[in-house]
Amino acid sequence: MNVSNLTSRVKQLIPQFFFICLGMGGASLYLARLAKGPHVTWDKTNNPEPWNKLDPTYQYKLVAITTDYKNLKKDGPEF
Repeated sequence: MNVSNLTSRVKQLIPQFFFICLGMGGASLYLARLAKGPHVTWDKTNNPEPWNKLDPTYQYKLVAITTDYKNLKKDGPEF
């Protein structure tokens, strides 16, 4: 195999490695965001139901286009 042919192949793979690493990094960040959400319980002894302590104006979605969370009122009972 020729050395110039090898360096040509490596240069062609740089964008592929870049986008694979970018996708894996974005997926890892999104997974970390999901793991820290209000509906996930990691410690069941101190707070077994963390979703009951949320304020009704808490925006738990990543993007809320039509919902204005600041004007919502809590309809349920206090726990």
